[in-house]
Amino acid sequence: MAKAGGGIIWATAEDLARNRPVVLSLYRQILRALNSPALPLGHAARLAKKAECRAVFIFGAEERSLHNIRDLLEAARHTVGLLNRGRLP
Repeated sequence: MAKAGGGIIWATAEDLARNRPVVLSLYRQILRALNSPALPLGHAARLAKKAECRAVFIFGAEERSLHNIRDLLEAARHTVGLLNRGRLP
């Protein structure tokens, strides 16, 4: 754990455990939204978007910076909002 200006910048095991249900929920929401018939995607494009989503979440799973984790969660929430409106991110 490193400190900068009195604040902790690296995630602890407790931080990661606390974020796990949120991350899994967002991941599932994005995958469900990608299956929506409202999105103008063919089968191959839908599979490509799902693979892209998996790659982002796998990459994000290795992140240990609290700031970057917060940014990734915010981006996932924004993506869910766009997908639920029938728009592609």
